[in-house]
Amino acid sequence: MDDVEREPWTTKDIATALGVSQERARVISHRDDFPTPIIKSSRFRAWSADDVEAWIAEHRPDRASE
Repeated sequence: MDDVEREPWTTKDIATALGVSQERARVISHRDDFPTPIIKSSRFRAWSADDVEAWIAEHRPDRASE
C-alpha cells in the first residue's frame, strides 16, 4: 500500500468530484452522514480525500472514480 499522504479535499474538490456547484457541495458536506472534516476553522473546512471518496462510492456510485 502506498504511504503517500494525500492533500485534504475542500468543497471545491467535492463539487468537482460530484459535478455540482460549490454551494451544493457545501450543503452536502453538512449532511449528518457526510465525513467529519479533518480541518475546521471559522472560514475553512477540509476532509480526508479517502473519506470523501468512500462516501461518494456509497452514496453517489455513479460519481465514484474508477
